Amino acid sequence: MKILFISANTLKMPYPVYPVGLDYVAGSLDSQYQSKIVDLNEFATLTELEEVIVEFTPDFIGISIRNIDNTDTTNCRAFLEEYKNLVRQIRKKSTARIILGGSGFTIFPIEFMQALDADYGIVGEGERLPLLLQALEKKTDVRNLPGVVVKETTDIVYGPYECETKRSFNPDSSHTKFYLSKGGMLNLQTKRGCPFHCVYCTYPHIEGSKMRFFPPPEIAQKARELQDAGAKYIFITDSAFNASYEHSIDVAKAFIDSGISIPWGGFFAPTTPPPDYFRLLADAGLSHVEFGTESLSDKMLASLQKPFVAKNVFTAHSIALQAGLNIAHYFLLGGPEENRKTLSETLNGVDKLEKSVFFFFCGIRIYPNTKLYEVALREGQITKGQNLLQPVFYRSPHITAQDIIQTVEEHAASRFNWIVGSGENKATRILPKLYDRGLTGPLWEHLIQ
Repeated sequence: MKILFISANTLKMPYPVYPVGLDYVAGSLDSQYQSKIVDLNEFATLTELEEVIVEFTPDFIGISIRNIDNTDTTNCRAFLEEYKNLVRQIRKKSTARIILGGSGFTIFPIEFMQALDADYGIVGEGERLPLLLQALEKKTDVRNLPGVVVKETTDIVYGPYECETKRSFNPDSSHTKFYLSKGGMLNLQTKRGCPFHCVYCTYPHIEGSKMRFFPPPEIAQKARELQDAGAKYIFITDSAFNASYEHSIDVAKAFIDSGISIPWGGFFAPTTPPPDYFRLLADAGLSHVEFGTESLSDKMLASLQKPFVAKNVFTAHSIALQAGLNIAHYFLLGGPEENRKTLSETLNGVDKLEKSVFFFFCGIRIYPNTKLYEVALREGQITKGQNLLQPVFYRSPHITAQDIIQTVEEHAASRFNWIVGSGENKATRILPKLYDRGLTGPLWEHLIQ
């Protein structure tokens, strides 16, 4: 039985993201299945994908939907029409049954099943795929399988995938070669689940709120595989690599023991780290720290239910800077209780953070199964049952999104390291040119002033 997996994400800013989730889904299949992974970023047109489909003749086609839109109020782009076109093109060339999955699909499973001409969907972790395939082979009812969605589904029950996971990484695949040629960045996961309670975040819904750790020696072994395949940089895809300081330190030590020599980075919560934490990670190859800071107003941090206060951000930044690391901060402005005073506190605080890049998102995307959804519902910004597949952003009652954008841009005063929105206008002019010159990694460090 043949299964073709398609990574449908074509968003490349600030850099293209390797579809590590599909490696795990492919790794869940036993030898009776022949699988192939392709990435839409590989193809100039869908005609090239059609040729792959005709040649491979799959029985099933799995489409991984990672991005619903670009979550940017300043230059909003929704991808639903692109996904509709993708499915239409597949149907023209293949009778294979189509299965949807991925983090974006998990947020809006019923909406995507209704919008796209797919046969099945898998909510949450895609390693459940063999259960669906076995049920279909035996011609049993799939509707009672945890996480499996059909067009008629109205209620979904599933939990975190508790079985053993296995990543199937193919260094010779066409999509691997694409990422090696475009910045040389491949991805790695060290755990699943997020223990934090940020009001806007979908991670706990997708992966659960309990952290499930991969053994550090196995993580390091996989990192070594990526390095040996030609990776020039590894990005760790955890919601926050330092959500467990103990585990992340053990991972860093395993990297050292395994001889990992290429740089790596990931997302971090700007909580106060243990002594010498960033120095140890730097010794293990950490080069880039991306802080999910969101605000430098304690009032807003409390409103967003972040696990830190502003002084922790400055401490974490200082320690990371002393360790010689490249630093970026991401800000989510315009949430509940945002006003001119809290915005001013954030922008004035940013002025005190040295040698960093700052990404500002002026407006917070509303997703179901989040506390922000409940706030927006109470305030009448959305209605119960409203289809949010098309982007809807939370609006603070105290300051408009346009005022936030204008204030940030005026405060930035054309500073190159202040990027408002997804950064497509500014980054588009620079980052691809740097990749073409052979530079590797995320490259935003070249914007640091």
